[in-house]
Amino acid sequence: MRFDVVTIFPRFFDSPLATGLLYKAREVGLVSVRCHDLRDWAHDRHRTVDDAPFGGGAGMVMRPAPWFEALDELVTPDDPARVVLLAPDGVRFDQRVAARLAGEPRLVLCCGRYEGVDERVRSRVDEVLSLGDFVLAGGETAALAVIEAVARLLPGVLGNAASAADESFAAPDAEGGLGPLEYPQYTRPASYRGLDVPEVLRSGDHGAIARWRRAQALERTRRLRPDLLPDAEREPGPGGTGPPA
Repeated sequence: MRFDVVTIFPRFFDSPLATGLLYKAREVGLVSVRCHDLRDWAHDRHRTVDDAPFGGGAGMVMRPAPWFEALDELVTPDDPARVVLLAPDGVRFDQRVAARLAGEPRLVLCCGRYEGVDERVRSRVDEVLSLGDFVLAGGETAALAVIEAVARLLPGVLGNAASAADESFAAPDAEGGLGPLEYPQYTRPASYRGLDVPEVLRSGDHGAIARWRRAQALERTRRLRPDLLPDAEREPGPGGTGPPA
């Protein structure tokens, strides 16, 4: 899968793309990430990409011309892509969106800055996404989150394909919920500073382990993120543990 990122800070991505999972995926050719400097499409000697807002007000707004010219060059009938603008007023990016975008052969991620991009630029994008209800200095952090969340869903990127299926938010339900948080995880030693690994995990009974993990995932989700569950699962069943009073 190919990602093209349009930004005024292309070096922002150097270190994250050179480490860990994304580095390995790029090395074996499963993922390609190309970062483009928006200033390459600015034509004055200062490579200006922003200007004062019409109507007055604080801050600067990213000019439309560099964005239109960049997208004219990067997205063509012979080289199509889904174009995504990262902005605070976008649709909330979650695991469902990541799974949908993982089905695209190519994404162009547009990183806004300052007070945002000129509104006319939105006529050239396919969707607007946001990480959540908080403010970032620019869209670069959001673009990196999209790249990592989408890339790890691609075949072959994770060493064990089951890893993605067992994680938080990985099992959306028929009612549109994102599925429960992941169950608690333990590793060696079995006892540490008086804290013991649950006996069921050391039992070798895979059926019992699966039931325990499911129950723990639901309990944790009810307590921490009940909004992720359909109504039928937000209250514990007989013998279950509900959220604290």
